[in-house]
Amino acid sequence: MPDTWLAWLPPLLVCAGALLAMVGALGLLRLPDLFCRIHAAGIVDTLAAALVLLGLLLWAGWSGASLKLLLIAGFLWLTSPTAAQTLAQAALQGGLRPMEGPR
Repeated sequence: MPDTWLAWLPPLLVCAGALLAMVGALGLLRLPDLFCRIHAAGIVDTLAAALVLLGLLLWAGWSGASLKLLLIAGFLWLTSPTAAQTLAQAALQGGLRPMEGPR
């Protein structure tokens, strides 16, 4: 029984990450203003990348590739939210204001 779960879990995580990335892309197209789009892209990008990398990590097992995947995950977890925050601050400083009220 555990072998069955270990065989299905990595592709399931990779597919869930890919599906979440597609939902994030749809959010970039459908959300009304820049700040909503930045928020969707920042959160979805981080979680989708984490799911895909975790699936790949389980697929690779303990090898040199697993260390590289962990380093990539750490780098993405640090840079993606930071980039989203920086973009939002630059937009605010540039004079763009978030939408208020019903859309």
